[in-house]
Amino acid sequence: MLATPPDFDVLIVGAGISGIGMAAHMGMKAPHHSYCIVERRDNLGGTWDLFRYPGIRSDSDMHTLGFDFEPWRHEKSIADAPAILDYLDRIVDERGIRQHIRFGQKVISADFRHDDARWHVELEKADGSRTHMTANFVYLGAGYYDYDEAYDPGFDFGEFEGQVLHPQFWPENLDYKGKNVVVIGSGATAVTIVPSMAREAARVTMLQRTPTWMFTRPAKDAIANFLRKVLPEKLAYRLTRFKNIKMQDFSFKLARDNPQKVKDALYKKIEEALGPDYDKASFTPPYNPWEQRLCLVPDQDLFTAMKAGKADVVTGHIAKFEKGGVLLTDGQFIPADIVVTATGLKLAVAGKIAISVDGAPVAFNELFYYKGCMFSNLPNLAVVFGYLNASWTLRADINSDYVCRVLEHMRATGSTIATPVLTPEGEAAITEDDVFDFSSGYIQRGKHIMPRNSVSYPWRLNQEYVVDRKRMKDDPLTDGILTFTRAGSNAQRGEEQLEAAE
Repeated sequence: MLATPPDFDVLIVGAGISGIGMAAHMGMKAPHHSYCIVERRDNLGGTWDLFRYPGIRSDSDMHTLGFDFEPWRHEKSIADAPAILDYLDRIVDERGIRQHIRFGQKVISADFRHDDARWHVELEKADGSRTHMTANFVYLGAGYYDYDEAYDPGFDFGEFEGQVLHPQFWPENLDYKGKNVVVIGSGATAVTIVPSMAREAARVTMLQRTPTWMFTRPAKDAIANFLRKVLPEKLAYRLTRFKNIKMQDFSFKLARDNPQKVKDALYKKIEEALGPDYDKASFTPPYNPWEQRLCLVPDQDLFTAMKAGKADVVTGHIAKFEKGGVLLTDGQFIPADIVVTATGLKLAVAGKIAISVDGAPVAFNELFYYKGCMFSNLPNLAVVFGYLNASWTLRADINSDYVCRVLEHMRATGSTIATPVLTPEGEAAITEDDVFDFSSGYIQRGKHIMPRNSVSYPWRLNQEYVVDRKRMKDDPLTDGILTFTRAGSNAQRGEEQLEAAE
């Protein structure tokens, strides 16, 4: 036994969906382990508190973006940020999680030391002062993008005299009533902002360089709402969740196997909304569906705004910004009082925390994912990077459950270090795969900083939730790769210490 225990068994970084989910899972499945959540902001919610642009909402249904253990009770399954925050607030209060959250503390660095089997973590408060904390295990729930910087495409705004905004840093009380707005981009953020601003703006133009595949669905799930009336709440939620997971999986696989069939279905929905004379080219990307994430248009809100003459979609390249708007290379001029650069996020790994082991810096782009949860030869650390083809929380749930199993195994065996061991010989035998088989700009721009990916499990960040869930639940922890050892001079001699632990 170590003479002095760490401050906490588990340090959870981030009080968003991933961090709150891990805390809730620990309460249910690893109750003997202490934990602390550190959150750099003053509020919980992560993405759902940070982004304040008009209309911010989920781009997947809340029966899968919600947790597996907590039913979604709102009538709308495509929910706005306040409803999501209400859901998270209820969970942290009902489950006693809030008392474990330390707000206004940003993790600067974390060094794992084998001699005492713990992370030594440096944190910075809002006033610039630094504090120190120790924990046996670190769970990174800090998301996947840079909170401090957005992606800058390098626009020269020249003579433009209006306001220029990025959705990540939306100002309070922005007055856009009766104004012309140009939203640059065609991703989920742009598709959300345009119909929302169109309610008060004179006109909102979505200016896209490249179209995005869009699909419509009702914001309310009629089947879910019916089941909730006739069945116990948890059963109704479980059935709806199962239905939606299967539909997500089916749609993705169909798009990969028969892309034309999916294209035709998407076109049909758009035609139903806009009429037969719509500009098909504006909704035809140069790639197949699900080679990038589809953009959700709930209740046809974007198309309704277009039919009302309050919004339009323009495809083109920017020549320059002029005093009163945007000039395109084809000579078209778009009037603008406000320009919104919805041009994407900037990826970040591990919340930009300086991670090291025994003082040696860790380069994540040199490590392999292990089961989409941990990393090769990196002890006592887990992370959440959600699915690109399904809801983020699906991975957060299975990773949290898995880490709780690891923690309980460590407690039962007296081990203090859990490391997915990849030998040089094992690494040499790995055939690498594209970590993200998606062509989205923000993903392509950030791939160079991302961990490595194998073609085969377990050294892989997989994109098949149904398969991953079964594997993470049923496969033995002691798989010959995840090695459990104890602190001390022989801590890195895996086989010897594993025998002692078991």
